[in-house]
Amino acid sequence: MRNKILISLIFAVGLFSGGFKTESYLFTGLKPRAIGPAVTSGRITAIDVVNSNPKIIYVGTAGGGVWKSDDGGVSFYPVFERYTMSIGSLTIDQKRPKTVWVGTGETNVRNTVSVGTGLYRTDDGGKNWEFVGFKDSERIAKIVIEPEDSKTVYVCVLGHLWDSNKERGLYKTTDGGKNWEKILYVDEKTGCADLEMDPQEPNILYAAMWQVRRWPYFFRSGGPGSGLYKTSDGGKKWVKLKRGLPEGELGRIELAIAPSRPSTIYAIVEAKKTGLYRSDDMGENWKRVNSSFFVSARPFYLANLYVSPKDHNRVYSPNFSLWVSDDGGKSFSQSSISSNFGISGGIHPDDHALWINPENPDNLILGTDGGIYVSYDRGNRFRFVGSLPVAQAYHVNYDMSYPYRVCTGLQDNGSWCGPSESISDRIRNKDWFPVGIGDGFYAFFDPESPEIVYSTWQGGKIERFNRKTWEAKDITPLPEKGEPEYRFNWNAAVALSPNDPEIIYIGSQFLLRTRNKGESWERISPDLTTNDPSKLKQDKSGGLTLDVSTAENYCTIYTISESPLDKDIIWVGTDDGNLQVTKDNGKTWENVVSNINGLPRGTWCSSVEASSHWKNTAYVTFDGHRTGDKRSYVFRTRDLGKTWESLATADIDGYCFKIKEDSVNPNLLFLGTEFGLYISIDGGKSWARFKNLPKVAVRDIAIHPREADLILATHGLGIQIIDDITPLRALNPDVLSKSAEVLPSRPVLKKAKAWIMEFLGDGQYSGPNPPNGAMINYYLKKRHIFGTLKLEVYDGKGKLIKTIPTTKHKGINRVYWDMRLKPPKNISFAFAFCGNSFRPNASRGNI
Repeated sequence: MRNKILISLIFAVGLFSGGFKTESYLFTGLKPRAIGPAVTSGRITAIDVVNSNPKIIYVGTAGGGVWKSDDGGVSFYPVFERYTMSIGSLTIDQKRPKTVWVGTGETNVRNTVSVGTGLYRTDDGGKNWEFVGFKDSERIAKIVIEPEDSKTVYVCVLGHLWDSNKERGLYKTTDGGKNWEKILYVDEKTGCADLEMDPQEPNILYAAMWQVRRWPYFFRSGGPGSGLYKTSDGGKKWVKLKRGLPEGELGRIELAIAPSRPSTIYAIVEAKKTGLYRSDDMGENWKRVNSSFFVSARPFYLANLYVSPKDHNRVYSPNFSLWVSDDGGKSFSQSSISSNFGISGGIHPDDHALWINPENPDNLILGTDGGIYVSYDRGNRFRFVGSLPVAQAYHVNYDMSYPYRVCTGLQDNGSWCGPSESISDRIRNKDWFPVGIGDGFYAFFDPESPEIVYSTWQGGKIERFNRKTWEAKDITPLPEKGEPEYRFNWNAAVALSPNDPEIIYIGSQFLLRTRNKGESWERISPDLTTNDPSKLKQDKSGGLTLDVSTAENYCTIYTISESPLDKDIIWVGTDDGNLQVTKDNGKTWENVVSNINGLPRGTWCSSVEASSHWKNTAYVTFDGHRTGDKRSYVFRTRDLGKTWESLATADIDGYCFKIKEDSVNPNLLFLGTEFGLYISIDGGKSWARFKNLPKVAVRDIAIHPREADLILATHGLGIQIIDDITPLRALNPDVLSKSAEVLPSRPVLKKAKAWIMEFLGDGQYSGPNPPNGAMINYYLKKRHIFGTLKLEVYDGKGKLIKTIPTTKHKGINRVYWDMRLKPPKNISFAFAFCGNSFRPNASRGNI
């Protein structure tokens, strides 16, 4: 027999007055679960360590903020969650080690690089941070502190990547950041890429200036603005160094001074023939000592250089792998004896940061595209740090198993699937399994055959993987004879049909469809892009160094959405600004983008979402940051694109990646931007940031139809799950006008979990499972301050079962009841230890 369980909320609060809008306080009680994957960690951009106490380590990441370790790298915790998550540089003041400077905005300027919002400083080891300038810098490459004068700091600002700007160059403060002086500047196209200070003469500095620019369809590293400069008076006068350096245009320059002999300087110089140059007279004369792959590989992304603190001839060159020279750069060998470019064991390829212990040069910390590695034998062997959950996820999908699984594609780290809840007490790294290679984008289970997983990687490559047989098959569409070559975006659009589980779509310049798991594909559209020949030159992209990785593939389909209410209505958005719709399953198409007022022509269409409530309604976002336009563009149509209304408001911060309509409440909308998650409860009239999630880029959003979980693909903090958005669906003017209200929750299944014997220590990340209990949600119009606030649970006979401690803040509050009654009296400790202390379950019923 099912008993009725009653919830009683006893309190006193004030009355409602006035209208309402979406505000962040409404969501305070909802907390995201960061479930990983951390098995491959993520891209590391900066490392610094307290020299006097090497157990204290700070790590900057490409999209996951700053993390700190107090135990030598066994475990890490975030210290920069309230600020921009993309980190370009960080420097500890070794004289005052609780002072740390952080420059935001990654300077490994690949096509998907995020932006920063300036320079920050902490004086208490990361507990509190202060903004100290350069709001419009976007990217800060280096911070150098004068060793004996903490108030004198130099900041090397690379600046904007996608357009010109004046806030770039080299800056200096002598008052700890209150005032800044620009001491080296070339032009609006050229920024500061690297800076080195003579360890014995702090007024002697070397600065590398870099002219670099990206467009959505092209990349150019190098130009007349690039060059190497030296000052001997703290920046008052500069000399451009040329003697022995390459003639003609230069690109990125990376510098390293030998701490044990500062007259020796090394530089990787990108030129028509990129090479490693060495000077033994403080930069007056240079000589090329090496031009091999070990120093010249992909310089815009991988030009990195370090010199051992106690041996001026031992040089490290982290690029595709970690290379080391013991003869002053004349020859290099692979450092790690276990490194296979990350294909099978060893350290992850693409290395960006290295710390060498100044007192013990055998101790290295290496930052790669796949996390942190630690060595104690000069780089011969490394230990992977498995406690940094900073994966850069692009998309997320789910299945209908119990508990459900999620799949995601990761920048630099392939595609992975894992559980939303583990049989263990937490979700471990070992719970995730790989399903694809390359830079991962889309990954999803076959709706009809859950043993089959699809994944995509750069340039439209799609693979079908059978987990039972371990068979992997490339099912990338190929053009028929006489057809033009297919153009796929680097992150090519893929979509499952919501009406027919056999249909998968993929977009090139054409919309392609398969009904047989990729064995064959049919084309169901003409070219839906602008097909502009001037923007189809990706094979020449790179500037001084050709870089053809499909990253600049353009005039392609970027987003696809079939209407859940009508299989004949399909929406397609392109990277070159088209928005196409068909009402007859692909027979005819109409480009409706010109009907959108206020949208600059050619703006990248980042997502389109067909409504699950009205078949003529769709939502769309556009992203203009690749042309320097960082405004938010969000629109809705109710008439298949004939007319549009803007849903963008001043509440939204950041350019937009994804909009998602709730499948139950059409007034509930979710928006992912460069700076976090935004929620609207009034159909887009007002928005508020979900502040329990850091300001991380939210690239994709999914809603699990059974569990009502909101699943986020974040580009820096992996997959985040907000459990049960049922109470969000219930927020309406009637509820918000009440002093308090108990809100609905999803049904909960009582679980009797197995005990797992495993002792993994503290060096592995583990994501939390959802609490094993009933979720109880309630709304408070005001924060409860005075008097008692308690939540009581009664059974069907009116008997009090449990009084639950409550939270008292405005908005949604969430508490958990473990669904157990009072424990029996224990006879002895032995009986209690054997299980008698467990409380009996409450009878099933309705809350």
